[in-house]
Amino acid sequence: MIPGQRRAYGILLTVSLPRSAACSAPALLAQGDDPPGTPPWPEAPFLRHEAWAALALAALLAAGCGAGTGTPTGRPGDPGSSAARPAPSPAPRAVSTGQAPAAGAHAPRPPVRQLITVTAASYGDTYAVLNAYRRAGHGWQRVFGPWTARLGRHGFTPPGGKREGDGRTPSGSFSIPFFFGAGPNPGFRFRYRQIRPYDFWDDDHASPSYNEWVDSRHASPGRDPEPMDVSAYDDGMVIGYNTARTPGLGSAIFLHLNIGIATAGCVTLPPAELLPLLRWLDPARAPRIRMGVR
Repeated sequence: MIPGQRRAYGILLTVSLPRSAACSAPALLAQGDDPPGTPPWPEAPFLRHEAWAALALAALLAAGCGAGTGTPTGRPGDPGSSAARPAPSPAPRAVSTGQAPAAGAHAPRPPVRQLITVTAASYGDTYAVLNAYRRAGHGWQRVFGPWTARLGRHGFTPPGGKREGDGRTPSGSFSIPFFFGAGPNPGFRFRYRQIRPYDFWDDDHASPSYNEWVDSRHASPGRDPEPMDVSAYDDGMVIGYNTARTPGLGSAIFLHLNIGIATAGCVTLPPAELLPLLRWLDPARAPRIRMGVR
């Protein structure tokens, strides 16, 4: 979500985090460790490192630790193929970012083998450090970063604290449902949706299509929806936050192009960094994005 189209707010104070020096060789970790500098798991943010590292290993082996908002199994937003291809023509209805699984359904997820981390020093920071890692046979290997990313205009929210319109970026570990952009698929391996002028994201918590992509030719996108046909969304990916679409807990959380300002809750990168990252991500490797305060 990007600010400036319908939400007024006051003076923004931002604190830039210093960039770490780039390493001449990728950093490797022992099997079972977390990538360095990642935020703690949201379920246990105050555990000692030794404890949550063990939890992180268990969660990774089970393919991710959702904070109750990760994308469940079997939802339309699931990545469907490792081959780059445009999505089929949209059906005449809203496209969901996920449905809650049926009671008792606990299908195992594949192990996470690609991980994006977005880490800030404090909840008030509107800049963060983004790294991307792949799981190798001997541990995690950094592929991209450290890069400076922009956050919501009020920084990260503590786990579970995100609310609609608060200008904050949610903390947690999230799935990646699909990618989107202004033109044809530029080589992404994820399911891809090309943006049209009639496409919106419904952020009206009273709407039946709350937190869904809506084709306004066929369904109402709710009151005061988020337009998708804007330059910031020329390339981006959906972050699987609030896939249960609980009213008021926040919507339209993406990783997208930086247009020089803080966001209404999304994470942004410059195009020279965002595009290689999106092309690298492979649904066959069950990637996740983990965000929060270290």
